[in-house]
Amino acid sequence: MKTNKHTSRRKFIGNSALFSAGLLLPGNSLIGAPAIIRNLRKPDSRINGVQLGVITYSYRSMPDQSAEATLKYILDSGINAIELMGGPAESFAGMPQSGIDRRAFYGLMRKQRNGELSEDELKEFTELQAQRKAYNAEVAKWRLKAPFEKFEKFRKMYNDAGVSIYAFKPSAFGKNNTDAEIDYGFKAAKLLGASHVTLEHPSDDAHTLKLGKMAEKHQIGVAYHGHEQQTPTFWDTALQQSPMNMLNADMGHYTAAGNDLPLELLKKHSKRIASIHIKDRQTPANGKENLIWGKGDTPIAAILNLMSKNKYAFPATIELEYKIPEGSDAIKEVSRCLEYCKAKLNS
Repeated sequence: MKTNKHTSRRKFIGNSALFSAGLLLPGNSLIGAPAIIRNLRKPDSRINGVQLGVITYSYRSMPDQSAEATLKYILDSGINAIELMGGPAESFAGMPQSGIDRRAFYGLMRKQRNGELSEDELKEFTELQAQRKAYNAEVAKWRLKAPFEKFEKFRKMYNDAGVSIYAFKPSAFGKNNTDAEIDYGFKAAKLLGASHVTLEHPSDDAHTLKLGKMAEKHQIGVAYHGHEQQTPTFWDTALQQSPMNMLNADMGHYTAAGNDLPLELLKKHSKRIASIHIKDRQTPANGKENLIWGKGDTPIAAILNLMSKNKYAFPATIELEYKIPEGSDAIKEVSRCLEYCKAKLNS
């Protein structure tokens, strides 16, 4: 009996320490705890009426990409709302694992987009693309029989921790995806609690028309993300095609593309913006680099304060794309971006 008491006491002390450090997630020892205990460490990244969020792509450099680890990264960053990449949720639901080197693939994809691939890198990227195509075919089969109850469990785990999911970005909405995969993506997004899905703008009017009409059936928005191809009229055709076609404008890429008056874009489309991405990039004249926030040319402070002043409901999503300084990590840098936003909104 004495041993059991000592064991129980040690367990209590250990769990208390883990809780204080933010290491216990809902579904473990917090089940059944009083609401005041469960709410103690819930983050709040809504500042002066502006919902600041993060896209989980920002944590791509972290070693563990599981649903549970990703949730801890978000909580440790002080964020309470997210744009969720497909990986954490779909792996949680049992999607086949990929053996592709994600960091290498995304790095080469970025270089290709910027026209910077060497001959050897092009060969490596071509091989990775072939591997990805084969893997995507396997994923498409899995999506036909995906257990949707897993997405409900995922949502509950995140919501119980104080994190809401406003957007979902699985690789299910491209031109090469089947209608069944697109339907799957919309259904999963709704179960996760998202108001919209996001994808890279396909630069294909027929596809944006198709997605818009399918979105009307599911009653969930489709928000198109842009890179340096963004212009003030970039989304016009898609917006005309369906009331469910929306913007996921990236204000950093918009700046790097050389566009003037980014605030006018937000004012013009405020009712059709589902969410925006924030990053600090330079103008073409200054080199277009992705920099630590406050060192580039994106008018982040003006954007956030316009959102606050005009009471825009769409979230501002932190996307970490600058090089992480030595000795730091993605969690610290997302936190740094959040603190920058807070300072600008409170000044």
